[in-house]
Amino acid sequence: MKVLVINSGSSSLKYQLIDMETESVIAKGTCERIGIEGSKLTHKAKGIEKVICQPMPDHTVAVSLVLNALTDKEIGVISSMSDIDAVGHRAVASGEVFKQPVLVSEDSIAKFGALSDLAPLHNPAALVGVKACLAAMPNTPMALVFDTSFHFTMPDYAYMYAIDYETYEKYSVRRYGFHGTSHKFVSQEAAKYMGKDVKDLKIVTCHLGNGSSITAVKGGKSIDTSMGFTPLAGVPMGTRSGDIDPAVLEYIAKKENLSISESMTYLNKKCGVAGISGVSSDFRDLTAATDKGNKRAKLALDMFSYACKKYVGAYAAAMNGVDCIVFTAGVGENTPCVREAICKDMQYLGLEIDREKNLEKNNGSIRDITGKNSKVKVLIIPTNEELVIARETVELL
Repeated sequence: MKVLVINSGSSSLKYQLIDMETESVIAKGTCERIGIEGSKLTHKAKGIEKVICQPMPDHTVAVSLVLNALTDKEIGVISSMSDIDAVGHRAVASGEVFKQPVLVSEDSIAKFGALSDLAPLHNPAALVGVKACLAAMPNTPMALVFDTSFHFTMPDYAYMYAIDYETYEKYSVRRYGFHGTSHKFVSQEAAKYMGKDVKDLKIVTCHLGNGSSITAVKGGKSIDTSMGFTPLAGVPMGTRSGDIDPAVLEYIAKKENLSISESMTYLNKKCGVAGISGVSSDFRDLTAATDKGNKRAKLALDMFSYACKKYVGAYAAAMNGVDCIVFTAGVGENTPCVREAICKDMQYLGLEIDREKNLEKNNGSIRDITGKNSKVKVLIIPTNEELVIARETVELL
């Protein structure tokens, strides 16, 4: 059974074509910097990597390039879309409408489309991917696999906001959390690496990328997470503000004569490390600018790392200790200065990293950067949201 997984992020699109009998990857790739200058598609198949540099103004163009690459005479691996048995789509926000994966249908698409306000950078992108694949493969079964599913184990005192309870009941305003497939995968992989049952561990998983979230995983279950009602909450991100005094929204709206919708667009698309630095939302650009003495770029990195550090400490308190810290996703796996800044001055937790190991180049496998005197394991684990999505798609079908 061949399953194509489409994982649409806010500025990226990852895909994998997986043979589920062996869980081996037939082809995979990434569309980077969607909507940003310098976008490219990196396609890997048959032991060959090909980079296609082409403008991707939006996710519609990105999906089209992916489908073309999979059937290309030179770098493709299938003759037509009919060779794909199922498609699993990463879906970010579910509200309380979907607590488990669901088959794609007219009804589920309509309900999912109505949830776009909960993840304005992600749900619309995922919907584009669904519709593009349906057009190319109208008879192929598809599933929506939600980021939020893993977080429905949070206790009520963690997911509730201190708003009028009747408002919660009417509109389901609560903390949902996101990146659930990633947090689930890396926490389980950490347990395997440590040779322990995940049910016996307290793990803080740091999914750090253009969108970032941090989760407290106790006994294999999410008990708290940094993102909230939408993916806007938590640490500062590529273009998202992260946690902010809600009164700021009204203040900026009045000063700039903005509607609530325009203010939300501002917080989602013009803030974060891009807004602070004035350079980019891409951490590679920020580190390069910092190395050249750009003070605003350094400030953006410092703010991001400091916010992450606070969440790690908070979740250690929530779990009454921590056995392992996991770094994953684009920034978590590839930015040593961020990992070092987050783990610095954490002696009260008995946490330290090996600086030399931390500086080693990412090789795509699990890397142990635990310091020799550390009581807490510190791991870099490449996430594989696509494999989790494929598994849940097959299970659903």
